[in-house]
Amino acid sequence: VGGMKRRLMVAKAMVHSPPVLVLDEPTAGVDVELRQQLWAYVRALNAEGVTIVLTTHYLEEAEELCDRIAIINHGRLIANETTRTLVGMAKEKAVEVTVDRDLAGTPVASLFEKVELIGPRTVAITYSKDRANAGEVLARLQSAGLGIVDVSTREADLEHVFLNLTRAAYSD
Repeated sequence: VGGMKRRLMVAKAMVHSPPVLVLDEPTAGVDVELRQQLWAYVRALNAEGVTIVLTTHYLEEAEELCDRIAIINHGRLIANETTRTLVGMAKEKAVEVTVDRDLAGTPVASLFEKVELIGPRTVAITYSKDRANAGEVLARLQSAGLGIVDVSTREADLEHVFLNLTRAAYSD
């Protein structure tokens, strides 16, 4: 029922073909299928030239749909950037590495920001991209005598940037 109401509200808003459409939390409380349908519809409208202002608490949704993101924290505008610029502000990256034998403990190196044992042979290492790159992280593991079996990387996302910006603004 909530999904049908939401569809009807968007359809009613579009009757007059407005140049700007404001959507306030359009996917709050909807199932995955309806959320995907709404996202597809928003993309189609935008491709037709409709400017869409979207308010959302779902950072994944903002990162996926928006060309530009503004972050308001305690009533203050603390960021207003293109999505690419905002996500690029993230300083942290992570690699998940599976090695050739069980780890007795977590590997240590000064360039590792955070190290977390995920499994007996798998470790997640977070590092600052200002100080290191994935190759250097892997080289440190190899120099510790570990053979690398598998590697996956994870970029910092909008959530990391949001948390860093709101913490910084809150501490001002």
